[in-house]
Amino acid sequence: QVQLVESGGGLVQPGGSLRLSCAVSGFSLDDYSIGWFRQAPGKEREGISCLSRDHRSAYFADSVKGRFTISRDNAKNTVSLQMHNLKPEDTAVYFCAATNSRLLSLSDPPIYEYNYWGQGTQVTVSS
Repeated sequence: QVQLVESGGGLVQPGGSLRLSCAVSGFSLDDYSIGWFRQAPGKEREGISCLSRDHRSAYFADSVKGRFTISRDNAKNTVSLQMHNLKPEDTAVYFCAATNSRLLSLSDPPIYEYNYWGQGTQVTVSS
């Protein structure tokens, strides 16, 4: 059974850091690229980072570039999103998702080609 489970969300002050983890089971990270998405209230879900299945390519949205990094731990079957210098506009529910389509950029493949999704974890940046 395929599962993606996010963890690590919470409340943090502006300028703070959080590390989100996406634990996957039921498939190999060698076969799927992993993307991180977020959705703020009243807004569409947006892609913010993704890591190719060969872990050689990583992409970031302009809004998080230089502040977020993405990494993979094969031993733990997890993909993590390290977030620094968080801003109130980073407040959202964060999701990880897996795609077996070829990863060419943050927007390719499109969101509808992500086959499997986690349930999301809330990140709130507020003083």
